[in-house]
Amino acid sequence: MADFSSRMAVSHFFIIFSLIYFSGFGFLRGITALGINYGQVGDNLLSPQKVLHLLSSLRLTKARIYDTNPQILTSFANSNIELIVTVENEMLAQLIYPQQALQWVSTHIKPYFPATRITGIAVGNEIFTGDDTTLMAYLVPAMVSIHGALVQLGLDSHIQVSTPSSLAVLAESYPPSAGSFKSEVYATMSQVLKFLASTKSPFWINAYPYFAYKDDPERISLDYVLFNPNSGMVDPYTKLHYDNMLYAQVDAVIFAIARMGYDGIEVRVSETGWPSKGDLNEVGATIENAAVYNRNLLRRQLQKEGTPLRPNIRVEVYLFALFNEDLKPGPTSERNYGLYQPDGTMCYNVGLSTLSSTSSTSTTSISLTSSATKVKP
Repeated sequence: MADFSSRMAVSHFFIIFSLIYFSGFGFLRGITALGINYGQVGDNLLSPQKVLHLLSSLRLTKARIYDTNPQILTSFANSNIELIVTVENEMLAQLIYPQQALQWVSTHIKPYFPATRITGIAVGNEIFTGDDTTLMAYLVPAMVSIHGALVQLGLDSHIQVSTPSSLAVLAESYPPSAGSFKSEVYATMSQVLKFLASTKSPFWINAYPYFAYKDDPERISLDYVLFNPNSGMVDPYTKLHYDNMLYAQVDAVIFAIARMGYDGIEVRVSETGWPSKGDLNEVGATIENAAVYNRNLLRRQLQKEGTPLRPNIRVEVYLFALFNEDLKPGPTSERNYGLYQPDGTMCYNVGLSTLSSTSSTSTTSISLTSSATKVKP
């Protein structure tokens, strides 16, 4: 017979589970939950004007950039693209000061808004992944100062402030109900979550099932990570069935957040994708797998799916990436996540134009098959 503490732990788990499961009902998100990451670490990239044309031809209405490039912000004015911009990691030290943050927002955001539909500011990127504790200490003060500047300028109701994290922030992610944050990020993460809850902003996670498969291809099913038909897995505690790894990763993050006392924060996928090419030791990095992963993910988007834990809240996802960024350092895969080459040549055809035009479950039309396979530079 379980002792009192064990029974209390089980009881606490089911309280958490009930809160975060039932909090999803009645809040079905809209149909525009798909975006794409527009990186610029490439040679001979299309001009921002051509990129805007490309996004329009793909019928995508959300994009994320990794800076506040004025050419992009100007070119995207008076379009239907909702844009998330980024404060580079090296800028955080300056922006912990309210006056500096006000100057930054006044210079990099206010002149372009509302003509350019800036909807989010990503403060840094994957701050928790490295060992830079000083940078980590700057994160929340910078977020607070930037949000304060938005409030002062009357922009806070239009622009959310958050920070994308990698799955490396989790100490446990399997099964999803065991999701918890690493002890070394706990203190700062608690402050981040308090900020997100108080400003009603989302938690952004960069989630790549590819990495899990690459590291353990003998034990992890390729069909499971590619959204192909498979038997999936059942969480032994929640009894929820998962037929793909991405949704399991998202729910693990939701559980980790709930364990810290926050059950109402929405989790959005700020990056996910699959490389079409890799080094010899990068198992699974093929053009076939990349096409299947992105195609199946987009099919799920058309079906307006939520995760098993929050079935009525459609997962907002930003694909990584629009372009192969041929100047990025690191393994070959880092330069081969794009749907397109830097010059606008299509890397592979995701093939959803027919599906999007015939789908009876959605009024949106998401297509990754442009009428031309190359946009003129």
